[in-house]
Amino acid sequence: MQTGLFTGETVYPVLYRVRQHMEEREIADIPAEVTKELDSLDLKSRMEGKRIAITAGSRGINNIALIIKSVVDYVKNAGGHPFIVPAMGSHGGATAEGQRDVIRGYGIDEETMGCPVLSSMEVVQLGTIENGAPVYFDKNAYESDGVIVVNRVKPHTDFSAPNESGIVKMIAIGLGKEKGCSQMHAHGLAKSIPASAAVSLEKAPILCGLGIVENSRDKTFLLKAVRREDFLEEDAKLLKLSYSLVPHLPVDELDLLVVKEIGKIYSGTGMDTKTIGRIRVRGEKEPEKPDIHGIVALRMNEHSYGNALGIGLADITTKALVDKIDRQSMYSNLIPTTFLERGKIPAHFDTEKDALDVAMRLFGHGADTSVIVADNTLEIETLLVSKKVLEMNPELEVIEENVAFSFDADGNLTV
Repeated sequence: MQTGLFTGETVYPVLYRVRQHMEEREIADIPAEVTKELDSLDLKSRMEGKRIAITAGSRGINNIALIIKSVVDYVKNAGGHPFIVPAMGSHGGATAEGQRDVIRGYGIDEETMGCPVLSSMEVVQLGTIENGAPVYFDKNAYESDGVIVVNRVKPHTDFSAPNESGIVKMIAIGLGKEKGCSQMHAHGLAKSIPASAAVSLEKAPILCGLGIVENSRDKTFLLKAVRREDFLEEDAKLLKLSYSLVPHLPVDELDLLVVKEIGKIYSGTGMDTKTIGRIRVRGEKEPEKPDIHGIVALRMNEHSYGNALGIGLADITTKALVDKIDRQSMYSNLIPTTFLERGKIPAHFDTEKDALDVAMRLFGHGADTSVIVADNTLEIETLLVSKKVLEMNPELEVIEENVAFSFDADGNLTV
């Protein structure tokens, strides 16, 4: 449908398919590496005959099912009785079955893992930190004989601090379930997360951690077993490594970014805030780069279960994406964060072509527009860029020239 806001034909720039050069090294044998790392802690004697909880989160972590299965097998080989606990704060609609469904989507269930999955939103309160936030901990995990905290360590989408998204956050928010998630966000993430984790490390039966760092291609780059007493320090070290590997857009300033698909599988905020340069959290400083004038989000990944958290980071979207929003699913995640702006619905249009026509008129300069088209904000090694972007970063490897913006009969982008 014609928007009626502009007249005349929209002029789009010619695109080039390019590749960014990124860190390619990855772990070849995941089970062997898990065994080597956990062996380094010499904890087998503390697993024998014991019920050991293993955390599984809601992020799209590469090899996560294999990593969790390797930890399960390790515990079994040590004579322990493993079970898996979904640890994802308020995700999965903040329900036990919803969280079970999320990890099932990653290939983690009782059949594939060979052990029970105990999903519950019930928590115990372990104490209160200095700023008044109560500390909560998953009841099933608390009643175990030991907890192995497994999570990827990476930059957080909401703030910058020594401990961001990793094994420390998994304790404070993941194992804190909906109550813990709400309290951490309400009292300030940067300071509350490590303080809350410190209480849980003192009072809960945490056995060890297994930190995951991915390379620039989102492959498993490093697995690091962490002793209980070293959680905060090692998590901070792993975060620094992750920052050095995390992919970035190839330019620091851009007229228009087109994100084909958003979703929780790519980032906790649908689009990675550090990648797009927009955090939108009151009190947190916005990144200086990249400076992107306009962002269009076209679709939502089906594994987001209607949770379009982060849609408010875009300037323009489509009616199709908005129609797929499950408000209950999104609000159960949005409200505990307290960052309501991220759930606001941008201007949305009937087709992807309508949305892009408006974006080009608002943020573009015709054929001279600096524009990037990305499949999502997680996988950005290969991108479509305009000539202007190629001129700004001539180190990009061109793998296809003269790619035209094209649309099907329904107005969907086909490049």
